[in-house]
Amino acid sequence: MRQLCLTSSQRLHSLGRVSFRCYRSGLSSASSAPTTSSTAAAFMVLEEEEKELDVSSCIIQDKDLLRKSQNSGLHVLDLIDRGALQPDPTLYQKLFTKCTQLGKLREGRIVHAHFINSYFKNYVVLQNTVLNMYAKCGSLEEARQVFDNMPTKDIVTWTALITGYSQKERPDDALVLFPHMLRSGLEPNQFTFSSLLKAAGALPSHRNGMQVHSLVIKYGFDSNVYVGSSLLDMYARCNLVDEAQIVFKSLLCKNEVSWNALIAGYARKGDGEKAIRLFWKMQRQNFRPTNFTYSSVLTMCASVGALEQGKWIHAHIIKSGQQLTAFVGNTLLDMYAKSGSIKDAKKVFDRLVRQDVVSWNSMLTACAFHGLGGEAVEHFEEMLKIGIEPNAITFLCVLTACSHAGLLDKGQYYFELMKKHKVDPDISHYVTVVDLLGRAGQLDHAERFIKNMPIKPSAAVWGALLGGCRMHKNMELGSYAAERLFELDPHDSGAHMLLFNIYAAAGRWNDAAKVRKMMKESRLRKEPACSWVEIENGVHMFVANDDAHPQIEETVKKWEELSRKIKEVGYIPDTSYVLLFVDEQERETKLQYHSEKLALAFALLKTAPGSTIQIKKNIRVCGDCHSAFKFVSKVVEREIILRDTNRFHHFHDGSCSCGDYW
Repeated sequence: MRQLCLTSSQRLHSLGRVSFRCYRSGLSSASSAPTTSSTAAAFMVLEEEEKELDVSSCIIQDKDLLRKSQNSGLHVLDLIDRGALQPDPTLYQKLFTKCTQLGKLREGRIVHAHFINSYFKNYVVLQNTVLNMYAKCGSLEEARQVFDNMPTKDIVTWTALITGYSQKERPDDALVLFPHMLRSGLEPNQFTFSSLLKAAGALPSHRNGMQVHSLVIKYGFDSNVYVGSSLLDMYARCNLVDEAQIVFKSLLCKNEVSWNALIAGYARKGDGEKAIRLFWKMQRQNFRPTNFTYSSVLTMCASVGALEQGKWIHAHIIKSGQQLTAFVGNTLLDMYAKSGSIKDAKKVFDRLVRQDVVSWNSMLTACAFHGLGGEAVEHFEEMLKIGIEPNAITFLCVLTACSHAGLLDKGQYYFELMKKHKVDPDISHYVTVVDLLGRAGQLDHAERFIKNMPIKPSAAVWGALLGGCRMHKNMELGSYAAERLFELDPHDSGAHMLLFNIYAAAGRWNDAAKVRKMMKESRLRKEPACSWVEIENGVHMFVANDDAHPQIEETVKKWEELSRKIKEVGYIPDTSYVLLFVDEQERETKLQYHSEKLALAFALLKTAPGSTIQIKKNIRVCGDCHSAFKFVSKVVEREIILRDTNRFHHFHDGSCSCGDYW
């Protein structure tokens, strides 16, 4: 246990100070030497102070450093002010360090106010500690004030402030400081460069990072493993993974950080194959995966819905003997949810060592995108009950769940509840409420809500209203929403297609043709619909009317067989989803070869009877395919999970988890 000890000589010295205080208080005679009674009183005062601190041979233990006093200050500082404790640089250092470790900004300010009136106020080392304390506790303005008031600055001073800006997402401020530091005559060290590269990696352009790279070489830090790891992380974050790979190969000595940075770079780029390959190679070279490693590869699996690979990573975590911490556990939960296995996501949530607000948010998101709005509401209420304070993301998750499940009243209630929890809605919350109202058919209410918003509506807000108008065939309001959207984002092809669909569904073919012409003149192209299915570690992709897949003939034949069977049990093709000016027979033919139907037929050919089928689609599933999938799930007695851009649909025994509300 760290502690400040009071030696026998120090105890006598303290006794002298206490006796002096007793003398000044009238507890001793007028003579310069304390009397027996005053000495006894002094011992009583000193012993009482020691008793309060729960020590016998030491004045301050580590646990008592930030102990509060009755006057809202700190007991340690009160002892110094009363002369019962001799201040020194080590004590101030310990106090500032403790405040930094515990994030105690208020206590740090109290110690700082005391420090600037002390004999040690101009000690550069202590001033650096104060600056670092403010930066780590999130008060960069006070850190900058300390920096500006320092008469003498060393490399630690500059690096501490650069690091503070870098870690608190103020990269521009961090990079601006660097030239001033160089002009002061100081040379950067490995910590300076690591923080600068972190800042450069947070910016959209890689120019600053490349300039810092040139200085890394100039000052001879290019072979330093810490700087090198930061360098390749910077390139990876700037999506220059090839450059990151070059830096990685040039490192004479590698560590877990360098491996993790490159794996994360490939994972962010969506190159799962290389990320997994590096994951294996890292272990062959005797580097153990860290929580960050697992988080990166699991995030990659989640982004592409690679359930089997995600399960393999999960098995590796279990075999490694690591506890399922919140950091990795939340990523694992998210992977299972985004890969279609909501049951496994729930199991992970229940087994987490500690469920923090991120864990609850992940579970709420999982419920929302699997159509389990009721469960999301239950989780949210339980979260409030056990005392976990919701944040802005929590409310966004529960609002999304209400929107996807059609829980209009609940959604509106939770939006108002944000005020009670002192969470200010941002644009994403307003978008979700408009989506909630639009899906529920409350289009006029949605329009009024937009007009009364305290912030300017974004393109996403008008897009949500346009989507509602498309769903409920409100052409007039849809046209108005589209006009507002085009003003803000004229290059959104999706919005143009929504407006085209609204006109086409209403039989307004001339207006629909004008939208198509507008798209052609603006060189906007509709995103082609495609669906894919993973079979035995291979991904098979299909587009509408596909003729490129090597097994397309067999697949089409299978779907035609399925189509006949589901028609026998009640399936009727909904040709209203074919928005082309063609006759009814051709409309039905167009419907039969949508990409998701071909993917389903192929999966039925290639998977074992009774197994669950998972299909992914890059745009919203059409209503006719949704209806067909319900009938297929009943006929073949299989569960079919379809993930489109909005959500997961779990088809089982002729019904869908969304309740036909999506």
